Amino acid sequence: MLIFDAHIDTLSRLLSSNQTLADNQAHVDLAKLGQRGKGAQFFAAFVDPQSYHGKALHCTMEMLDLFWQWIEAYPEDLAFAGSGQEVLKIQESGKTACLLAIEGGEALEGNLANLRMFYRLGVRLLTLTWNHRNDLAAGQKEDPGGGGLSRFGEAVVAEMNRLGMLIDVSHLNEEGFWDVLRLSEAPVIASHSNARALCNHPRNLTDKQIVALAERGGVIGVNFCPDFLARERQATIHDVIEQIEYLVKVGGEDCAALGSDFDGISHTPLGLEHCGKMPEVAEFLKERGYSTSQIEKVMGGNLLRICQTVLD
Repeated sequence: MLIFDAHIDTLSRLLSSNQTLADNQAHVDLAKLGQRGKGAQFFAAFVDPQSYHGKALHCTMEMLDLFWQWIEAYPEDLAFAGSGQEVLKIQESGKTACLLAIEGGEALEGNLANLRMFYRLGVRLLTLTWNHRNDLAAGQKEDPGGGGLSRFGEAVVAEMNRLGMLIDVSHLNEEGFWDVLRLSEAPVIASHSNARALCNHPRNLTDKQIVALAERGGVIGVNFCPDFLARERQATIHDVIEQIEYLVKVGGEDCAALGSDFDGISHTPLGLEHCGKMPEVAEFLKERGYSTSQIEKVMGGNLLRICQTVLD
């Protein structure tokens, strides 16, 4: 069974530390990836707000360089994937298929040439904003009245469609979300977002958003951040299962996926302390009566499908 995670922040974590992917002291390292079962993983280059003014492109390039250093350093464990077909090929070899993402359109520094350059360097997914407004759109902290996509943001959506890149609407405010769905000719992804009906947090999606994204062939990766799972108590793996079940109920079995946010969150749900625990999600879904086909979709099949649809 393919286990495919749409979002982790290990690149930014290790860029700022003296640790390597082999000895990362947090949620994701080579040993834990092996324990998880060699599947597929989007590694996100997160643009920290400290780098927004003049250093966003520079810091992003450092993280992309680190990603490629890992690919070269651990050839027995990791391999780059730029398409769904390559994910399947790498899975057969027993390695982890590594896909490259950028979290934060600040990295473009207002220039479509940088988007095309990132594509040539292997980037296949862009989260348009983080929590604040940038040249493309407004993040979720800008509501109410934060506005939707800018003209540059609209141009980015069109160019990503042309290149064959996944547009990520996680962190966007609602106006920007609806602009993307109106403009994009390809399905889009919310790489690490949950259902607001279960946890009333602005980072989570409304039922209307879930249905609209799913109807267009999109995929939603359930976020393991406790604040997006349970606001007033300790979150557990059961909350993650409930989020998955709710997405399946509202959007259908083809929209639910995993988007852990490992190494980008300070705390994790009980029972999902690191990426090696992710097979437990499949076991719980099996106990809840989900079929093998449904479990395979949630654990990785839905993400693989949208990669094949958009990237291939």
